[in-house]
Amino acid sequence: MPTPIDFTTVSTHGLESSPHAEALAGLRANEARYFKNKYDLVFETTPASEAPELVDYVATVLLERDIVVASTPLEVTEMMVDTADGLVRWTYVFYESGLAINVLYTVNDNKKRAVGFKLSDGMDVPEELNKFKFARMKSKLAGTIRGSYFVVKGEYK
Repeated sequence: MPTPIDFTTVSTHGLESSPHAEALAGLRANEARYFKNKYDLVFETTPASEAPELVDYVATVLLERDIVVASTPLEVTEMMVDTADGLVRWTYVFYESGLAINVLYTVNDNKKRAVGFKLSDGMDVPEELNKFKFARMKSKLAGTIRGSYFVVKGEYK
């Protein structure tokens, strides 16, 4: 059953096995706040074991750049968001290492399609992502978030 993520009271529920559980919970809450403020949507996550098709979808898109994430997926979510650019499929996977990956994929056309990586405060850059440069941003919920992305070229449904 999906769990709504509260961004006013940050909880590590579902992320306890991560050595960066507090920072990852803050990162997850930061994403929840974004979706609430921008789209008035409740960000809900499910244990990755209950939605392996979402983990597989993200893994398939990552293969476009020969990326295989070594860490264990803990939680996932997927939302369909109606935006000015059309219908967007947002898929997230939160990993035990403290990594969060999202795939933004416009369904109707290929205007906006990208994979975003966010590193929890205090975690090292995973070896599989060391070819990317990460920008830093401050967050009241997550401390310092480091992020990077790549544009998706292929077609994924």
